[in-house]
Amino acid sequence: MTGIEKTVKRQQQYFATGKTKSYAFRMHALLLLEKTIRSHEKELNEALKKDLNKAQMESYMTETGMVLSEINYLKKHLFGWMQNKTVRTPLAQFPSHSFEMKEPYGVVLVMAPWNYPFMLLMEPLAGALAAGNCAVVKPSAYSPHVSAVIKKMLEEVFPAGLVAVVEGGRAENKELLDQKFDYIFFTGGVKVGQLVLEKAARHLTPVTLELGGKSPCIVDQTANIRLAARRIVFGKYLNAGQTCVAPDYILVHESVKDELVKYLKFYISVMLGEKPLQNEEYPKIINEKHYDRLMGLLEGEHAVVGGKGSRRQLKIEPTVLTEVTEASPVMQEEIFGPILPVLTWQYLSNAEKFINSRPKPLALYLFTRNRKTRKQLLKNISFGGGCVNDTIIHLATSRMGFGGVGGSGMGSYHGKYSFDTFSHTKSIVKKSCLLDLPMRYHPYTFWKELLVRMFMS
Repeated sequence: MTGIEKTVKRQQQYFATGKTKSYAFRMHALLLLEKTIRSHEKELNEALKKDLNKAQMESYMTETGMVLSEINYLKKHLFGWMQNKTVRTPLAQFPSHSFEMKEPYGVVLVMAPWNYPFMLLMEPLAGALAAGNCAVVKPSAYSPHVSAVIKKMLEEVFPAGLVAVVEGGRAENKELLDQKFDYIFFTGGVKVGQLVLEKAARHLTPVTLELGGKSPCIVDQTANIRLAARRIVFGKYLNAGQTCVAPDYILVHESVKDELVKYLKFYISVMLGEKPLQNEEYPKIINEKHYDRLMGLLEGEHAVVGGKGSRRQLKIEPTVLTEVTEASPVMQEEIFGPILPVLTWQYLSNAEKFINSRPKPLALYLFTRNRKTRKQLLKNISFGGGCVNDTIIHLATSRMGFGGVGGSGMGSYHGKYSFDTFSHTKSIVKKSCLLDLPMRYHPYTFWKELLVRMFMS
């Protein structure tokens, strides 16, 4: 038996004890998680700096702070979520009481990516613990410093049977996916997501996939262009564009394109400086492989801002491309970097058709002050979630679910949605023994059928 097989077996045995199902146990687990995050925050900041060159404020705003906020929300609402929910009973089942109850799946696998290596592992873990599960977590090998801190902090407070950390690369991922889990939660790219789904199908394991895609940003002629540019620059170049919900490309009305590009240039300079590659707080590309891929996308393109990179630093300037067509290489895949193509449209229907002709995106951003435009696009375009007159902030709340649709993912989490994702809902009818109506029993007669039709209509 391999080490990973032993880990999963140990978790299954721990879950079988029933310890994780009580409210007291779950609350204690959340408190321990919160405590260990706070006590290791400095180490986490240092690790995020080493792996992605994230500034301390950005690390808190997009990683540790979001996780602590999520844990706090889970603690406040956990007791209520765990209670049985009474539902109306059909007259045909009288006299009885119908209710739904939540139960943990058992042993769950959480696989995290490298771009937000702490937040995208800890938020699902918090939901899994709140729902009463045991968890095996797999950090990304591309963010080794954060992975090491995660392993250290979780092993300090949790028994291995409750939370186990498995480090490593593709070999470990493959072996983990060969195991029988009760639920798999995966965040990452589409290709690996397909593999996860294929592996899970062998064991009929339910799965949540948080993937990505080319998330469009639509700007119409009624938008506050200056404010739109400011918010687009923030959302696009956060973490050097290595964000699954970053605006992937802009579709702007042709009449305001020049004004938008002017303000994009202005706010890139204001936020990141005239020489972003020398900005110590500007994040880097995760590794040489992704750096080379991104620089390859820039070949032959016209950059009105940026366009240069430093392989030694693994940094690429915030870049804006304007002479882009639908056939351009940069429009064929999710960019996942600080490159922003700008395309134009004359009629809103053209922008709508352009987006709907492509795989469903994880996010959509719309900048407009036209109510009719807002209603039309939100109704006619399918996407995971998004914002009107802003970018990215829709995922920074525990009160709404976050997830994709179609090729951008399946399932959702955050807050109550995390609790529900990691819980199975059992539907129960508690029938009274005082009265037993004979209509359903053989022999069936005309009068019984008539009564059944009356009760069930």
